[in-house]
Amino acid sequence: MAPPSDLRRQLQTHRQTLGKAPGDAGALAGLFATLDALGEAGTPEEAVARSNLGEALRRQGRLDEALAHHRRAVAWLPGFGGNHFNLGVTLQALGRVGEAADAYGEAGRMMPGFAGAPCNQGAMLHQLGRLDEAEAALHRALGIDAGLVPGWLNLGGVARERGRFDAALACFRNALVLRPDLAEAHANLGLTLKEAGRVADSLPGFARALALGLPDGGGVLAQLVQQQRHLCRWDGLAERSTRLVAAVRSGATRQVHPWIFLGEGAGPALERACAERYTAWRTRNVAAPAFVHRTGPRERLRIGYLSADFHEHATAVLIAELIERHDRSRFEVVGYSYGPDDGGPMRQRLGRAFDRFVDLSAVPHAEAARRIHADCIDILVDLKGHTQSARIEIPAHRPAPVQVQWLGYPGTMGAGFIDYVIGDPVVTPLDRQADYAERIVQLPGCYQPNDCTRPIGTTPSRAACGLPEQGVVFCCFNAAYKITPDLFDLWCRLLAALPGSVLWLLESHPEVAGNLRREAVRRGIAVERLIFSPKLPLPEYLARYRLADLFLDTAPVGAHTTASDALWAGLPVLTMLGDSFASRVAASLLRAVGLPELAVESAEAYEAAALRLARQPDEIARLKARLTEGRDRAPLFDTDRFARALERAFEAMWAVREAGEPPRALTISEE
Repeated sequence: MAPPSDLRRQLQTHRQTLGKAPGDAGALAGLFATLDALGEAGTPEEAVARSNLGEALRRQGRLDEALAHHRRAVAWLPGFGGNHFNLGVTLQALGRVGEAADAYGEAGRMMPGFAGAPCNQGAMLHQLGRLDEAEAALHRALGIDAGLVPGWLNLGGVARERGRFDAALACFRNALVLRPDLAEAHANLGLTLKEAGRVADSLPGFARALALGLPDGGGVLAQLVQQQRHLCRWDGLAERSTRLVAAVRSGATRQVHPWIFLGEGAGPALERACAERYTAWRTRNVAAPAFVHRTGPRERLRIGYLSADFHEHATAVLIAELIERHDRSRFEVVGYSYGPDDGGPMRQRLGRAFDRFVDLSAVPHAEAARRIHADCIDILVDLKGHTQSARIEIPAHRPAPVQVQWLGYPGTMGAGFIDYVIGDPVVTPLDRQADYAERIVQLPGCYQPNDCTRPIGTTPSRAACGLPEQGVVFCCFNAAYKITPDLFDLWCRLLAALPGSVLWLLESHPEVAGNLRREAVRRGIAVERLIFSPKLPLPEYLARYRLADLFLDTAPVGAHTTASDALWAGLPVLTMLGDSFASRVAASLLRAVGLPELAVESAEAYEAAALRLARQPDEIARLKARLTEGRDRAPLFDTDRFARALERAFEAMWAVREAGEPPRALTISEE
């Protein structure tokens, strides 16, 4: 290192050069290097110049160098808001969202008339899940400049996440008044309309966004495909599905929602690729885990169940009795809810069932993770995966030493922060381990629990439900989006081959019945052969299954809770055994209830079996009798047996952890 006298001569030379040529990059770099070597601050003008150099480096992608210059600029001139703002931009580019939010906050404090600072701060706070602070910052920004399009976009995003859909729609429409050609605003408008239940109204926004062009249009294309499925609007669907699969196969998109992609039946390898990219994108701003987990022996393992569905929801119906039956001498169970509190009987039941019930709905992601860690949870069970309203950012912070995904999502999360996926020999064969980022844990029976206290109402008459007194009643109460054109072709062939038969479906969007009836007519089937059941309370809904002859499962995404509902009510389920988890659930249920022969290997076998059974009412009667007589003995409906198997799985995972070994595939045996 040169002596201080030489460094000071160099400093003078650099300053003289810059006096003649202020933009001389070499002189700037030399000036800053010399000042750093001397440990001295520059003048205010030099601090601003240093920040500008940092901006130039950021634009070149040299982010670490840029950050060093911005930090020195702030140290030299801490009272200048522009330096803090530029620091925030670079921190944001580095994915250091919390620090960026702080830097933008400082910039806004120093430059109260500059709307960009609170706007960017609000965007960062939104990413952190700090919604109250984000909303306040964005209102400040728009109070300064009501024409700030990013402000409306970000405020709309916060409002949508809070379920305030009218406010969100107003924000996105304001953005479109200012920028009618802004694809992002059209996409957000479509997404908000969809989440508000206005599915048909959402389609133009998605289509317009794709037409205008997006940096990554995969997520919007997936939404357009999914909403067409929900409405059973099949015109143009095949072409869009082909584009969606091609985008995932090429790696051109990270934003395709994995749950939507399961409906393409593209195979487990592509489903894993989709999930891994999506998870990486969703968690790109989550800081590296810093939690230190407790060690040493446990009197009881502490299990945390994390979900948005602890209310009247299919997951809650399945899990309620399990939570009640956990062995409290060996386990403590804590429920972590980030979904709505509907105040209903299921919410109240679960609140009583858990040893502790913690509401995280208004808590930011990082703070939620801190609370879980502070509770010393040993095994955190994510019940959502990649389903609606999931907050994968919480487990991404690694609040528990062992993290598991189970029940909610039928596939891999593609997440390095999830250690295990709980399945069974049917849904997760060990020879399919390569399809999962998690290690497979196989329960001995079925991976799905059931609530065996579910009451079944009084069976109504067929006439009361609009069904014919005579003739075969095929039933499928799956959601409409699971019905594919190819499957509907097959169903219509069954109806054509069986005079007097009907197809009994569940009412959903008002448009669906008309669309499916039109599709039936195109295939030569009269509209009255399709009958739609309204949604009913659980006991009445279960009772209706007893009027049908055979439940026809869907593919590639089959029935999950709906299949167990049918079996619990005594209705046989016919399914196709596919390649992926989502297409094998009903087969697992049938194995656990003693009817494995109803899981067939192909569409051809499915169609042949449906025809054979429909023409042999005595065989259907025998299947129903087997279900009724064996229900109370079947592993599928033995909650105590399931609870003990799941607890053995938890203990096996913990034993691996305590042995200092990485997660590995585990097969849990019967006691």
